[in-house]
Amino acid sequence: MTGTLALLRDFYRDKLTSVVRHQANARIVGEYEANNTYQYVINREETELAWIAEAVDALGGTVDDVTAAPPSAAPVDAGAAMANDVREAQAFVDRWRGPLDGMVDARYARMLRVILGEALEQKRFFEQALAGRTDLLGRRSAAVGERVGRVLPTRWIE
Repeated sequence: MTGTLALLRDFYRDKLTSVVRHQANARIVGEYEANNTYQYVINREETELAWIAEAVDALGGTVDDVTAAPPSAAPVDAGAAMANDVREAQAFVDRWRGPLDGMVDARYARMLRVILGEALEQKRFFEQALAGRTDLLGRRSAAVGERVGRVLPTRWIE
């Protein structure tokens, strides 16, 4: 199980790096629908991190000391942020497909494959946002009309 535990901790670190990058990029992407998609992606990734943390705990490990890799240079605009996230999502999947093929624990291997599938879905979201799609998470009724304005880069704090 030591190999499985180490793999899960490494996977957690890589996914945590992705979450931190998406949180930073959500501050850059102000278009409402694209930003809403970032919030959805971050929420899913936080759930995935919880799954991995529970698996690590079940094997007697901890993720308390796992930190994200330092972010690379921050993108300067929304397009660059989303293009970077498209590349990074594919790179994440490419990095982990091989190691998962060698896992003997079917339960944890399946969980991590679900996460890889969600990473590919996130890649598709970012590609669609780059293409200017505004129906990333669903379509509004015609009665609602177009959204006006942008999302603020920081939340209101009192």
